[in-house]
Amino acid sequence: MIRTETVKLTTLQATAYRQKLTSGGAGIVILRSDFAQPGIASISKTSGQAIPTANTPKEMYPMEAFQEAIELTGGLPYKKRKAPSAAVLPTEEKEPTPEIKELEVLVDGADYGKILEAYTDKKGKLSYALLNKDLIKFIHSSSVARSMIAEKAPEEKICLYAVGSKFRGITGNHKLTDDQVLKIVALLDEVSPKGVLTEFMDEVRKGLKK
Repeated sequence: MIRTETVKLTTLQATAYRQKLTSGGAGIVILRSDFAQPGIASISKTSGQAIPTANTPKEMYPMEAFQEAIELTGGLPYKKRKAPSAAVLPTEEKEPTPEIKELEVLVDGADYGKILEAYTDKKGKLSYALLNKDLIKFIHSSSVARSMIAEKAPEEKICLYAVGSKFRGITGNHKLTDDQVLKIVALLDEVSPKGVLTEFMDEVRKGLKK
């Protein structure tokens, strides 16, 4: 992923940066100092206006803030940048379900940034291909993962073991919980919603069929 320099807003006590999405579009991320959940919006290619995600709280991130962020970051050059040291909260406001509860956890921005950096390609974009290739390599080289596949363990358990092992190794945070790992996967999937682990899960299923 490519990010500009972070800018300070006047409409909110917050900072913001522009990010280029793998889909080819651009987006804005706003980080408030008094609220852990970031405000996220894509930028319309036709009007240039902000289009906040459905789960961005409007009362915490008004359109004026997004428009100011677009104006302030518009002329800045894109470059690689570590993620701001801020926690990320769940973005769902719906009534809790078992699946959503799993994602109701805090993820440290520094950990998330290290994972983004690890799977950023030479063009500065988040690469699902690099992530999937790394995970596929892991399950073929890990004796534990191979044993799990041979013993026909549930594919979700194999996936969590592989992804968790890689993320803990990349971040150096061995206290990263399974719920935090799942949250990071969900955040990565929001960058370009097409199934972040599709190729990896296909490889797992292929191994389980043997």
